[in-house]
Amino acid sequence: MKNQLKNAFSPYLLQHANNPVFWQLWNDENVSEATNKNKLLIISIGYSACHWCHVMEKECFEDDEVALVMNKNFTSFKIDREELPAIDAYYMQALQIMTKQGGWPLNIVALPNGLPVWGATYVPKAEWIDVLNQLALLFETNTEKMYDYAEKLQNGILLANNTLEIYPKTNNTINLEPLLVQWQKSFDLEFGGYQRAPKFMMPTNLNFLLQYGIANNQKNITQHVYLTLSKMAQGGLFDTIEGGFSRYSVDHRWHIPHFEKMLYDNAQLLSTYSQAYLETKNLFFKEIVKKTVAFIFNNWQDTSGGFYAAYDADSLNSNDKLEEGAFYFWKLHDLKQLINTEDWDLFETTFSINNVGYWEEADAYVLFQQFSLEEISEKKNINIDQLKSLKLKWEQILLENRSKRTKPLLDDKIITSWNALLLSGLLDTYKIIPSKELEDKIENLASFLMNKAYQNDILGRVHKNNNNYISGTLEDYAFTIKAFIDLFNYSQNKQHIAFAHILTLQSLDIFFDEKQGFFKSNENQIVGTVFEIEDNVIPSANAIMSRNLFYIGQLYQNDYFTSIGLEMTQRVMQQINYASAFSEWLLNDLIFKELFEYIIIKDPTKGELDSLNTFFKHPLIIDYSLKLPILDHYKSQKNRIQICNTNSCRLSTNNFNEIFN
Repeated sequence: MKNQLKNAFSPYLLQHANNPVFWQLWNDENVSEATNKNKLLIISIGYSACHWCHVMEKECFEDDEVALVMNKNFTSFKIDREELPAIDAYYMQALQIMTKQGGWPLNIVALPNGLPVWGATYVPKAEWIDVLNQLALLFETNTEKMYDYAEKLQNGILLANNTLEIYPKTNNTINLEPLLVQWQKSFDLEFGGYQRAPKFMMPTNLNFLLQYGIANNQKNITQHVYLTLSKMAQGGLFDTIEGGFSRYSVDHRWHIPHFEKMLYDNAQLLSTYSQAYLETKNLFFKEIVKKTVAFIFNNWQDTSGGFYAAYDADSLNSNDKLEEGAFYFWKLHDLKQLINTEDWDLFETTFSINNVGYWEEADAYVLFQQFSLEEISEKKNINIDQLKSLKLKWEQILLENRSKRTKPLLDDKIITSWNALLLSGLLDTYKIIPSKELEDKIENLASFLMNKAYQNDILGRVHKNNNNYISGTLEDYAFTIKAFIDLFNYSQNKQHIAFAHILTLQSLDIFFDEKQGFFKSNENQIVGTVFEIEDNVIPSANAIMSRNLFYIGQLYQNDYFTSIGLEMTQRVMQQINYASAFSEWLLNDLIFKELFEYIIIKDPTKGELDSLNTFFKHPLIIDYSLKLPILDHYKSQKNRIQICNTNSCRLSTNNFNEIFN
């Protein structure tokens, strides 16, 4: 055997291509061959931007002593979780059942048939060798005991995915109030987010809370969202120099991030901040959207029209050594050389170049805006516009200086689902900063998804070197369908909604489990089937499919689609016991019961379509001239505009402005 990873596309796998470990690529042929060898499997899962994945590689997988143990007694697989999210989800469930913990690197030891028997995240060298030797000995001397344990663990995983048991078909009354009261008890009232560290941004939570707070006039909830968005953007979590958010903060103030930047976070936050700006007209939120869009366009756009996955947490420091955050932090002497003496006092206050902004681990500063510019303006008795101009000048000086540094390692995979999230995010961005450039980017990204991510009637998961080398998962289909429903509202291009319709039909054919009533995460699982219901840092694909089926069902008058979509959400809603893990299902319930409307309009102008998309939160907008099944009921529509929901029409008018009264 030898290390196969030099043949991989994934930057994460290529990083391990020169390890002395005989890493195998995860595919049917290799897994079948490993099963026949009757050796234990090591399944090590991570991703390119993962700091602790790099640490374990350096300590363990680059080490000859470790490689000797792994190569002798095990068949070892290295997996990029972003390429094979369903495999990652299965083994993550196993780890959580075994240890009550999760994270990456995810290291599993499994029987030759792939069933897990042991798991951990980061493991130091000595402990790793000791564990592997013990497991190899146990497999040699007491194989039956390991198979018994694996069977019990597999039963636990099966129970965790038995949606008929977990989400039975009942007609219970749903009372959201206690869930939301309990949820609010976890709010951090000083810095936003939740009372814990590390602190993740959780756009799915913020999006629902904002919509719910507005719909129900609960200002305490909407104010918490605005506080969270402000504090996130003022923290080191947000790269105020160039734009873009890191994945999470290691402290409760959002000051020190885990420095990797992911497309999926930034794509979703475009929607969150854009919606918050529309509600508040807070120019700070608009500034964050502008900077984030600029960062994405300047750093991650591929010539194909798609966008790359991530920047690593690690980058080269001044000694040419990889160090976490080296690209982003600042030494005091460097800042004093760059900023004019007469500006220093204001600069120091604005970016907390003091004990508040100091990062002891790097003996450096991570820019941290402890106070808003309005507070500093009042405190320092300086005109707010002058202060904004100075801040812009300082950021440009720092950006020019930082451009001389080596950028973090780039993961240049183009992941379909993340690009679909970006398409939805850019459409929301267009509501607040419309431009020809943004229109072009949206058009190019849509074309990429329709013509490159989708080839030979198959949606791919990952695109690289003009090749889709992994088939799409449920997540890819679900997010792409939603993005093209969103796009159709703007374009009224029948091709866009037809594409969403085709993908919906394919999703039902490939992923839907008639017995369970939900969608499995992947078409073919070598080890086990996973139904992912809860939200995480990205939305639940099942929740998004529920919404997609409802919308496509309405447009195409397909009662089967609509009934499945409604039933999925109803089943989940009746069993929710902690709301934060079910934001997208809660939003579905809000849309289906309160927010959903469709607008039928004759001969709409582009400006009118833009206005409708900005004013309505979750609409379907339909040009009367399109031959779509929903319009069969409105052949005799006399007035230019009609606004309806699933039960009735509330407005029929020729006056476009009457819509907004």
